[in-house]
Amino acid sequence: MSKKKQKRTRERKNVFALLLAYLVCILAGGVVASGFLMPFVVATDQVAESASPSLTVSEIDFNPNNLPQQSKMYASDGTTLIATFYTQNRIVVDLSHVSQYMQQAVVAREDRRFFQHSGVDVQGVLRAFVQTYVKGGDTQGGSTLTQQYVKNMLINEATSNDDPIGAYHASEDTISRKVKEMLIALQIEKKYSKSEILQGYLNIAQFGTSVYGVETAAEHYFSKSAAELDLGEAATIAAITKNPAGYDPTVHPDAAQEQRNIVLDLMVECGFTTQAEADAAKAVNIADMLHVKDVPVGCQTAGQAAFFCDYVVHKIENSDVFGATAEDRQRLLYQGGLTIYTTMDVDAENIANAAVRNGIPENDPSGFEAALASVEPGTGKVLALAINRTYNALATASDTETSINYAVDQVDGGGGGFQTGSTFKVMNLSTWLTNGNGAKVALPTSTRYDTSGFECNTTGADSWAVQNAGGGTVNPETPEHALMYSHNTTQATMGQRLGLCKIADTATAMGYKNASSSGSDLHTTITPTNLIGSGYASPLTMASVYATIAANGMHCDPIAITRVTDSSGNDMAVPSANCTQAIPANVAQTVAYIMYEGKVGAAYYSQLNGVKTFAKTGTADSYFMLTGGFVTGAATYVATGNEESLQSFDNMTINGVRRATWDGSTIATPIWKEFMNNYIATGKVAHDENYGQPDASLMTSTGQGQWRTTTTGLGMRQVQIS
Repeated sequence: MSKKKQKRTRERKNVFALLLAYLVCILAGGVVASGFLMPFVVATDQVAESASPSLTVSEIDFNPNNLPQQSKMYASDGTTLIATFYTQNRIVVDLSHVSQYMQQAVVAREDRRFFQHSGVDVQGVLRAFVQTYVKGGDTQGGSTLTQQYVKNMLINEATSNDDPIGAYHASEDTISRKVKEMLIALQIEKKYSKSEILQGYLNIAQFGTSVYGVETAAEHYFSKSAAELDLGEAATIAAITKNPAGYDPTVHPDAAQEQRNIVLDLMVECGFTTQAEADAAKAVNIADMLHVKDVPVGCQTAGQAAFFCDYVVHKIENSDVFGATAEDRQRLLYQGGLTIYTTMDVDAENIANAAVRNGIPENDPSGFEAALASVEPGTGKVLALAINRTYNALATASDTETSINYAVDQVDGGGGGFQTGSTFKVMNLSTWLTNGNGAKVALPTSTRYDTSGFECNTTGADSWAVQNAGGGTVNPETPEHALMYSHNTTQATMGQRLGLCKIADTATAMGYKNASSSGSDLHTTITPTNLIGSGYASPLTMASVYATIAANGMHCDPIAITRVTDSSGNDMAVPSANCTQAIPANVAQTVAYIMYEGKVGAAYYSQLNGVKTFAKTGTADSYFMLTGGFVTGAATYVATGNEESLQSFDNMTINGVRRATWDGSTIATPIWKEFMNNYIATGKVAHDENYGQPDASLMTSTGQGQWRTTTTGLGMRQVQIS
């Protein structure tokens, strides 16, 4: 017989199967159903001609290899699981990774003639009719395993598209749905092998409440892979699909055991196992078989790494690298079977969480937050993010729980940020030196400045009253001395001479941006007060700034993801760190030297155990206490305060200690030092003791041009005259 004749014979055999099923439906459903389906009979010839792989239904992909599955997020070691994400908890596996027992159990339970029919089993339909309507037994569906695969795929497509009506129609008990399934099943059998269809069914079927696919079921119920399932375990899982909620062995063990035994009997009838083997499996109590392992979902279950996890999720959802729309990106994360490798160092994360809680306990009566971010200089890799709160994205979150990640920008799940205080001043000095000015230039200072003298100023105020922390000013004073002693008035003079645009240019290049999603560009918001840290930034942003100084002036955008593979193991594109030379290397080295030299102020209080340390503290009025600094292998920033509403530290008792006044060195620095000392002790952190070599050409008393200082009724104003 020619291939063409064989094909036509096969097609007409398929149509005959449909017509036979239709006749059964007439007997079972009566005249109304018959009238409803009459178009199928009238169009018999057309069906015969069109029973081919060209048949499509709503352009749904029925490929057994393209199923929604869970994504997993790992720490930088590649083995520590941070979190799992899914809408349907599924791990897709190849049929070769499913035990023979499991394959046979499903066939025995669902479709014993699976390997004989061509998608629609006429014998099965007739048998179901006789059992249900002639003998009056339990209702029998007569659906083949292929038809059930079709049904599951239709339901899954509707669910993925957030279409509850479509999901209902895909599962409603109607003749029209059955015929639709039959048509599609016939076409699927032409396109895919029996092994592929069985694999697809095993991967998409529901094996319990929120348990999809055989691999997930094996891990959940027995803490093993599908390849390792024995006879009794396979029969237990195969039994669940008839009633995923009612036959869940963890919820209804008696019903599950009864159904398991039914499957074992069916396997004996099919010749898949012997009676003796089945009896031995039946003799085991189902409760003794279970080794339940919950498969958690999302950052809610990530423990101390939850805030880091949440940051990674936001980076995926916000990056067009992972899809054109937010919906596409979220679908990819929760259904795409991604393997996400992050930059999170497990040791750093654990040490950071301990440090912020040791500094300000989670339930401290003060209510202050402590947030820490640490970045690897030269790569942008985020090593740790921690706040002294428990992550909870539910509406039931208590006062010590939150889903707001205070360590990062608002767009990445954070809040409005912390005022930077004097930690901003390293950017002023970097701008000063980058623009050809010497660190030892003696600058005139004042306690009032005419704001018209600040180029690019965005404030409407006419003058700015400013003084040093202890009151008054040092006049004159060098930029070197001003950073070492954290004086404010000299910052104002530097800002007038440079112009605020240059400050904004350098700060932005070094990684600075406002934490708020609105007006994040410093150029659009900068005022003279920014020179002494009035702006609000996240700890991660400030850690990134300090990392720029630590990396010879090379700035890298913070990155949390190093590698992502899709469900087939193929590498996907990930966001780049976009490393660029933000400030000259000699400027970075000189700024680092000034941060370290003399061991005064922050340099004195922040020195680490036997390691050359570069740090700067900050106090924003009495509301925020801060410390930023680095060794060459890690740049870390700690911010403390009440991020939701301003609350003064004055006269507060924190962690059992009361002080009339607090500052960065008394609350933020101890947290910073605990983290840095303990992380360095792991041996993972580089610390170049030769770093911070000043450039002699920058450590001079000369500057660029000459200036005339005038005093107006609004304060000091400086004008360049050459």
